[in-house]
Parts: sequence; C-alpha cells; structure tokens
Amino acid sequence: MDDKYMSKLSPTVDFWAGIYLFIIAILSILGNAAVLVNAARRITLLKAPELLTVNLAITDIGMALSMYPLSISSAFNHAWIGGDTSCLYYGLMGMIFSITSIMTLAVMGMVRYLVTGSPPRTGFKFQRRTISIVISGIWLYAGLWALFPLLGWGSYGPEPFGLSCSIDWTGYGESLNHATFIMSLSVLCTFLPCLTIVFAYFGIAWKLHKAYQSIQSNDFQYGNIEKKITLMAVMISSGFLIAWTPYVIVSFWSMFHSLEQDHMAPVITLLPCLFAKSSTVYNPLIYFVFQRTSSHKLLRLQRLVFCCSHQASSSAERAELESKIVKGSDGSDKACVGLMGAPGRHPGSEVTTVS
Repeated sequence: MDDKYMSKLSPTVDFWAGIYLFIIAILSILGNAAVLVNAARRITLLKAPELLTVNLAITDIGMALSMYPLSISSAFNHAWIGGDTSCLYYGLMGMIFSITSIMTLAVMGMVRYLVTGSPPRTGFKFQRRTISIVISGIWLYAGLWALFPLLGWGSYGPEPFGLSCSIDWTGYGESLNHATFIMSLSVLCTFLPCLTIVFAYFGIAWKLHKAYQSIQSNDFQYGNIEKKITLMAVMISSGFLIAWTPYVIVSFWSMFHSLEQDHMAPVITLLPCLFAKSSTVYNPLIYFVFQRTSSHKLLRLQRLVFCCSHQASSSAERAELESKIVKGSDGSDKACVGLMGAPGRHPGSEVTTVS
C-alpha cells in the first residue's frame, strides 16, 4: 500500500478515533433522521424557510451515511481503505456536503434576517417555490466546486494523518493551479458564507434589541424573550464556526508551511478534523431548540412591535392601546390583532406572521 495512505497515528489513537467517529455517526443519523421524520409528518404545514432546515438535515445525514463508514473502517484498519479511488470519492463527497451545509446556513441566516422585525407592509414572505429554487442552486454550486479538482483545477489528497481525504492543501505552494483554486475556494465557499452567517444572526439580535427598546416600559416584561432569542442567534451563528475554525486554521497552516509539514504531530491535524465532524450532531439540536422554544416568542414580540407601530396619536388612544396590550401580555396575541384591525386604523395593517 502507498505510504501516504498509511496511518501516521498509533494503533491506540486510531482505535479511539474510530470509536469517536462511530458515536458521532450514530448520533448524527438519529438526530437528523428525527428532523426529517418530523418534517415529513407535517409536510403540508412546512413554511418555506423550514425547507432550508430540512436541506441542512439532508446534508448532515448524507455526510454521516456516505463518508463516516469509510473513515471508521480505515481507523480500525490503521490505514486508508481503497487507495486513490476511495480517496477521490471521499474528497468529492466531503466537498459537496460541506459547501452545501455552509451555504444553506448562510441563506438560512439571510432569510431569517430579512423576515425578522419587518413591518406588515414591507415584510418579506418567501414562497416554497422560491426557497426550492435557492436550494437547487446551492446543490449545483456545491457540485460545481466539487467537480473542479476532477477537471484539473486543484486536487484531492489524503490528510496529513493518513485516515481521511480532502482538498490537497499542501499543494498551495507547488503550483499556480493549486494556489488559485484554494484561494478561490476559501473566499467564495468559506469566508464570505461565514461573514454572512455572523452578519445575519447578530443583525437579528440587534433588530430584536431595538424593537424591545422601542416598546419597553414598566409594564412590559420582554427582557427574557430578547435574551433567549439572542442566545439562539448566537448558538446558530457560532456553532458551525466553532466546529470548523480549528480545521480551517490547520489547513491554512499546511498551505503556507508545506515544507514543515513533517514537524507537526499527526494528532494535531487529526483533532480539528474530528471536531469539525461534530457539527452534524448538534445541528438537529439547534433546530429543535430554536423551533420549539423560541419561535412562538419571536412571533409574539414581532406582533407586539407591529401593534405598537400602528398605535393612534392621541393620548387617550395610546392609553387604551397600552391597556389592551398589557391585558394580552399573558401569552395571548388576540388583543393586539383585534386592535390592529379595529375601525379607524390604517387600512391593510393586519398582522402578518413570518417565519
């Protein structure tokens, strides 16, 4: 067997790496399968943005099913199984699912940013057909980048520790071909999507913070709602970045220090790779926590903001509005909705819920 496919780790480290990957694979399959089953049961009720969450679950479970068995087997074998052919397959699948995942998260963030806090007249409402087209575009985009190494721009190769395959990061300094591919891939498929995720979710947190301030009084106790929604935003935006940042750092170090590759302990290159794979496990947890804990609170806060933005100008009407909102603050939005549609209000100002 080619030496580049022999494990650079000790048999003990390989064994425990295989156990870890096996656990990650099981949890990922079960968690994402639960998301897909839940979506299938309410397929007719799914709102357009929820299709992005379904797509994210498909990429995560696809990665667990198509890639993890090969890496687990190779870890227990103490050498990569299948040689060049399986390495090419593994790198191809990794590119497709990784790019699809990060682009889906970026689009999901932008969709939620656009619909959060929008007033009824100018609010964004995405159709399922529109989101379906966007998802198809994401898969085509990922497939195109995955095919480039097969067409001669860039290449796939084994990771330094010998039990995984990815882009040949060490080829960056060897040719202009590799350098241009890696830099283009890094900017268009890593840095820009990551900046979009950070901007979108912290933008959501800022919108909700400003909305809370605009309606804050001694009678409104919405601080906890704001904190929980902000926490969800931080979880979603930071979870993926935390998982993949160590891998990106090590990969970029390999790019610019290819001649010093032998001086880095193989286990140092292994750990970021294992940590990155954990992202397929907690994505389903984020989905369930966000959807079932915070969505109804987000909608309640949005409705309250919309309601207050349409309140009458006279002090008497303002007092009446505040009284009705306070009475409905026990969890019912009916007072606000009724007031929005009351005679004498602005036409077309009914509450529009968004997801």
